[in-house]
Amino acid sequence: MPFKKAKILGLASGGGQQCPVFAAQHAEVTVFDYSDKQLELEKMVSTREGYSIDLVKGDMSKTFPFEDETFDMIFNPVSNCYIQDVEHVWQECFRVLKKGGVLLSGFANPALYLFGEDEEALQVVNKLPYDGTKNTVENDEELIKNGGVQFSHSLETQIGGQLKAGFTLQDLYEDHHHKGKITEYMPCYIATKSIK
Repeated sequence: MPFKKAKILGLASGGGQQCPVFAAQHAEVTVFDYSDKQLELEKMVSTREGYSIDLVKGDMSKTFPFEDETFDMIFNPVSNCYIQDVEHVWQECFRVLKKGGVLLSGFANPALYLFGEDEEALQVVNKLPYDGTKNTVENDEELIKNGGVQFSHSLETQIGGQLKAGFTLQDLYEDHHHKGKITEYMPCYIATKSIK
């Protein structure tokens, strides 16, 4: 996909890590993120590097504040672990993408959540699906208020949810990159490319 003049939505991808790559290719980039800190970092990087980017604060668990068929591409890094209903996200992505538009998404392998915080021990401590609001360690008011509680999602809701929303899955990639011993045994992340 040529990026020049392409309208790209960085969905929950603030922080100045990914969207500068699209902006450097002369895409028209909008970053939609819930975190003030991530949006501030995105603004700092765009100011430092001298490119234009639109910043929109919002919650991807709600209806996106964009018209139907606005974007040519959506880039969603590993961030949907912070919301409970991932199928809603895929439906909204489908709605705001133009026909033929591309959804690039990354997410954690759901099995990663079995092991809890001490991945070196490789002991199963959580049932799936994992719900961070029910974990006594993570169930902290400040975390919940700031959206820092995580949820696992099954492959049925991650990949199947994209298909159910109307997408056609074009490619899938698994990555072992992760801290901890678990990477010796399984890929920890999955990336998909889907087309509207």
